[in-house]
Amino acid sequence: MEASWVRIWRSPYIIITLLLWVKVALLRYFLFDEVIVSWWLLDLASLAVLSGCVELLFRYPAKKTAYWIVNAVMSLIFFAATLYFEHFGSVITYTSVLEIKQVLQISSSVKATIRLADYLFFLDFAVFFLLWLVFRRSGAHILLAVALRKYAVIAVTAACLIVCAVFIKLNLGIVNELVRANQLGLLNYEASVLANSIKGRKTTNFSTTSEALNVVSDYEASYGYNPNAGETPKYFGSQQGKNVIVVQLEAFQNFPIHLNFHGQEVTPVLNKLAAESYYFPHIFQQIGQGNTSDAEFMSNTSIYPTGTIPMSTGYGDRVLPSLPRLLEAIGYEADTFHVNEVHFWDRYKLYPALGFTHYYDKPYYNNDFFNSFGASDEELFRVGAEKLSELHKQGKPFYAQFITVSSHFPFKIPNDRRKMTIPADLEGKQLGDYLLSVNYTDYAVGTFIDRLKAAGIWDNTIFVAYGDHFGLQPEDNDPKELSEQLGMTYHPVISRFNIPLFIHVPGQTAPQVVNQVGGQLDIMPTITNLLGISLQQQQFLHFGQDLLNMRHNVLGMRYYMPTGSFFNNIIMFQPGKAFDDGTAVTLRTLAPANIQPYRSDFDYIMNLMKMSDDYVKLLPKR
Repeated sequence: MEASWVRIWRSPYIIITLLLWVKVALLRYFLFDEVIVSWWLLDLASLAVLSGCVELLFRYPAKKTAYWIVNAVMSLIFFAATLYFEHFGSVITYTSVLEIKQVLQISSSVKATIRLADYLFFLDFAVFFLLWLVFRRSGAHILLAVALRKYAVIAVTAACLIVCAVFIKLNLGIVNELVRANQLGLLNYEASVLANSIKGRKTTNFSTTSEALNVVSDYEASYGYNPNAGETPKYFGSQQGKNVIVVQLEAFQNFPIHLNFHGQEVTPVLNKLAAESYYFPHIFQQIGQGNTSDAEFMSNTSIYPTGTIPMSTGYGDRVLPSLPRLLEAIGYEADTFHVNEVHFWDRYKLYPALGFTHYYDKPYYNNDFFNSFGASDEELFRVGAEKLSELHKQGKPFYAQFITVSSHFPFKIPNDRRKMTIPADLEGKQLGDYLLSVNYTDYAVGTFIDRLKAAGIWDNTIFVAYGDHFGLQPEDNDPKELSEQLGMTYHPVISRFNIPLFIHVPGQTAPQVVNQVGGQLDIMPTITNLLGISLQQQQFLHFGQDLLNMRHNVLGMRYYMPTGSFFNNIIMFQPGKAFDDGTAVTLRTLAPANIQPYRSDFDYIMNLMKMSDDYVKLLPKR
């Protein structure tokens, strides 16, 4: 008879726990490039809790099956967490389960992210299957189903549960999600996200939207965005009654603008637009878990995404104060155009929540099979120009938003649609594909502008174009190599999140570069100022500011950066565990900066984002 310790080590309780512990180490390495032993031991405690629950809840022979099911499920979770981090640069949370249907629709993007090493999470299944094949005929077997004493398992599980709970509580205050996830491990981190979510529901700044309006307005006034606040803003009402067209450019970073690559302009159309528009070269993305749909949400509401759920999914059942509603109230029609199916990112909920009059999705376009989304940007703009021409002929003022997709990751452009050439050594490389894709989208925008001019719409329209989020994936592109290939300095954070913004007004023929730092929240207040709509008089609560009238700005970012990160006129800041161990980079020189003068900005932005979260929760349901 085997010694009891041998039977114990052959038990599924030990084997599965240790296998998962090894996989957690692999996950830590993939996410954080290191395995800190002290925190890895905390992972063992959380896994012991999981295994203890299986041990106590199941009996043989179901117990062995349950252990392997748990192993399979956790392996899939670790695999998904790795892909999620590689694609988004953020730690997956339980709320990300709501995005599964979106992932299925961008399968080409997901497949392009997978590395061979990611399959190591399933290696044990292959090994044990081979062992089973080898030993099943000889009559030998591996003893995997020897139970530990029930009370010993209870004691171990309870002790580990207490250890995990203590560490979770001690680390709840860490604002930087990556630091918290690194220290707690994935399972404990998920528990901390849930705990903070419950805590957030219990602690709120407001009881009514009216209270939120008063408190936030006073709080924003204290920051001093505009030293001339109280006076009539510059350009107020200068474009009153004009149409508004907003083009959201997929995965469009700012660095291709004015980039001459091997003797070719990457964005000749947008370069020309910049030469006769307001061009804002220091704008940064602020999207959350909803990615492109969050950019749509922000540009229409000037409300922060919560970062924990796509806003279209979490708040698509609300009546959202928005630019479409403001304009429809004064006689405009508000339409939005997207070649994909409207259920993607729950836009079928988002668009009614924003109050759009019509949305034009996949059935309205001829499928020219440009990429996995179907129709090309040229087709998007062809249909859009026709619809807007009809409104123009009726004398109906309109607001129209266009969401491009031809430059979507993985940036594959059909050979016959290429509008520029790239060096042979960049063929098949992500940088080469990316430049080709943004060059094509730039071309498509040019066809749209030409159609608007031919229809007599251009000279009566405010034309806005901006990037929704970064394109180049950080894990696939070394900043030093990019800098050499592009002939410019590419910063891994600032260049990655820097997006372009253009605002052209009728009759404008000269460039006006606006060097004010801003974000996607600032787009809507800037447009309403030009149209002569006073958000203050409309009692419209907004968390962004008018870029043409501010002198100082600070904008928060989370999800793609740790919560508490911000950009102001001078620096980009990222927290450590909190503010004091954070780091900052000067935007203009990219040199490290002293963080101490900016504590008030950190406190301000943390409070403002919490106020935004509390406000959106109060908005009425439809």
